[in-house]
Amino acid sequence: MKPEVIALEASYQMAFYTISCKHFEGAFKYGKSLYDFNEGTLIFTAPHQVVSASHNLQMDEGWGLFFHSDLINGTALGRKINQYGFFGYEANEALHISDDEKQILKDCIEKIKKEYSQNIDKHTEALIVSNLELLLNYCNRFHDRQFLTRSKVNKDIVQRFEHILNEYFAQETLIEAGLPDVKFFAFQLNLSPNYLSDLLNRFTGKTTQEHIHLKLVDAAKSLLWSTEKSISEIAYELGFEYPSHFTKVFRTKTGLTPQQYRNTN
Repeated sequence: MKPEVIALEASYQMAFYTISCKHFEGAFKYGKSLYDFNEGTLIFTAPHQVVSASHNLQMDEGWGLFFHSDLINGTALGRKINQYGFFGYEANEALHISDDEKQILKDCIEKIKKEYSQNIDKHTEALIVSNLELLLNYCNRFHDRQFLTRSKVNKDIVQRFEHILNEYFAQETLIEAGLPDVKFFAFQLNLSPNYLSDLLNRFTGKTTQEHIHLKLVDAAKSLLWSTEKSISEIAYELGFEYPSHFTKVFRTKTGLTPQQYRNTN
């Protein structure tokens, strides 16, 4: 009898930001999502994000860049690092890049490597951070390009999102269901919240949260027009725990409180 072969999986959680441009044989996994790295791919992880690798993972070529948040604290890059949404993407949303794009990023990496490999002086840290920001800005460009080249797939996702959004608000009342959040729609579409919001923003000019709020306001307007229900009743019916939160969202989107809006119609 042959011995049973058990595929072991190693999980990692690092206190660093990571950027990896790799050509692997094997699979990486974020959470429950497996991703095949048989093609060159660019992936990003944020500090403390759990990444696991199959036991037979082999790296053919590539590079990895690891940096601690202390490096960028107090810098312009540190203040906007959260704007690079791809650090919150899932593995199946990784970026595929061309050979030319790989070379552009490799040039940035070589400059960073040269800075920390030579004699350190008062300019070293600033130049490393500057080249790191340049690399991330190129990654932003490449991500925008990927949204465009996958236009049909992404448009299908937008349509599915709109269908799920409409169905959710077609419920007679949201008292039991509660107010939907970005994570709910991302889960329904098998996407990460960051990726869904980036995709919607590029195709519609609005984030997932903005779409939810606009749908809420449309539903609120209908109830304010067609019923005599109090503002509190409408707030609860739309899934708000506190009427004051409903009033704040409504005023932000319309410039009027719900009562002011009702009085003008």
